[in-house]
This record gives sequence, structure tokens and C-alpha cells, in this order.
Amino acid sequence: MSGSDLLDRRLVVVTGKGGVGKSTVSAALAVLAARRGKRVLVAEVDARERVAPMLGGRPTGPVVRPVLPGISTVNVDPRHALEEYALLVVKVRALYQAVFENRVVRFFLRAVPSLAETLMLGKILHEARSEDRGRPRWDLVVVDAPATGHALQLLGVPRALLDTVPGGPLRRDAEWMQALLSDPARTSVALVALPEEMPVTETAELDARLRDDLRLPRGPVFLNAMPEARFTVSDIARLRDLSGSPPPLGPAARAGLLQAEQRERADEQADRLRSLLGRPLLPLPLVASDRWGRRSVERIADAMDGAI
Repeated sequence: MSGSDLLDRRLVVVTGKGGVGKSTVSAALAVLAARRGKRVLVAEVDARERVAPMLGGRPTGPVVRPVLPGISTVNVDPRHALEEYALLVVKVRALYQAVFENRVVRFFLRAVPSLAETLMLGKILHEARSEDRGRPRWDLVVVDAPATGHALQLLGVPRALLDTVPGGPLRRDAEWMQALLSDPARTSVALVALPEEMPVTETAELDARLRDDLRLPRGPVFLNAMPEARFTVSDIARLRDLSGSPPPLGPAARAGLLQAEQRERADEQADRLRSLLGRPLLPLPLVASDRWGRRSVERIADAMDGAI
């Protein structure tokens, strides 16, 4: 899938190696979609919240709350996801409290394999398909997913349930969840990488797992924090000539050379990732800021605009 139609999906899952900027990309996608008139929910998964504070709001917790015009956020955790799911089934809060708040029952529920992931993913996918007065509640749900291994475990839950669970409510839930996740018209899994050796390697491995094991629709790959290409070949040659000069010219020339080398290494890793994946990348700029917040996210959204 090209990046140009990413925001036409109902569900965009953003994942990658830890520390590559998944939350920033998720927030920037939400900003860009809201600029285009879409109603957006950003769902974080049982995490220390980043997106709402990044956009200038307070952490929202497990209840969906607006943070900017057109953008709401939620932090999905297993306990509250269980409560919502159970209330959908039993309908009566008093009955839920009598059964699911029972200490013995909660002990056994914690022992059920992948229950937490099932509940959290179910909550997110329920939001992605929910309607309000006959129209979708959200035009787009962006999932700021966990890092690589945990993301694969989360996204693989419906398929694992279908392989192991016989007929019944849980299997029916797994069926609609898998149908939504695997539908390229509604869902896309976008990857985020850095132009560095380890993130590039892990991104290629994650992409292969999504394709071969989970068979989920793969979206664009964002190459985050690309240094700016500031110098031509002749500029670099001139900087080398000046690097031995006394201050301030010499140190300034050496700083320029350092930046040019950083860009050269980033280009090498970008070429490597393109070769491993066999498809284009969407580069995002390295943004230097002493306080990472809404203005920085807006700059990333500006860089995305036109490419998606």
C-alpha cells in the first residue's frame, strides 16, 4: 500500500522498535488527519501516556477524552477493558461487580493466556468499528502500539484464538477482530524506523513477520529523524580544506563535516532498508527541540503532508 491513501483507513496501527518515535508519528498522523476534517482517536496500549501530553493536553487515562479539536485519546489497559467487555455481555453493573470483581474470579482470569491482549485489542477494534447514529464514531483510529515483540503478540491474538478456541462468544469475537485486522480496505500497519543499523534490521524482521506469519496489510514505513542534506560534494570538499583553520572557522567546518557524515550514514541505512523491504520509505526530518511538544509534532505532520 502506498502512503498516499493511509488516512483513508479506519484503523492505522503504528509500531516499530522501541525508541524510534512511534508516539510522535502516531500524534503527527492524528494532527494531519484532523486538519483534513477527520474525527480521530489515538489509542495507546497500557503505556505511560505520551500522545496527549505531546499535543498539549493532560493524560487521559482509560476513558476517551478530547485533547484537540478533532482529536481524542485513550490509554487502553486490561482492567478497564475487561470491565467494558463484561458489561457488554452481562449488561447489569451489579452483576458485573458480583462476578468479575470477585477476588477468586480475578485470580483465575489473570491466569488465562493472552486475556489482557485480547481485551485491549478488542476495546481498540470496537472503537474502530463503532457507530453513532448510523455513522462511524471515528473516521480514523490510530493505535500507538507497543514495540516489536509485544505488538506482534497483540496483533496475533485473534488468529491464535481462531486456532485454539471452539465455537462460542470468544470465537465469534476473534472472527470479527481478525476480519477487521486483515482487511486492507480498513486497516494498515505502519512501521517506524530510524536510519541506524539495529532499527533497520528489526524493522525488516518485523515487516516479514507481519507479511508471513500474521498476514496483515502492511502500510508505509516512516524513516524517522533523517538528518538534513545540507552540503553538496563540493561543499564537503571545501569544509575539509577549512577544517584545520583556527577558530571560529575550523571548528565550524568540522561541525559541518560531522553533520555531513551523519547524513551519509543515514543515507546508507535508508538504502539498506529499501533493499530489505523492496518498497519506498517515507522520510521524516530530524527535529531539534529543547522541549518536544505540539509544535514539534506539527513540524512532523507538515513533513508528512503531501506524502500521505
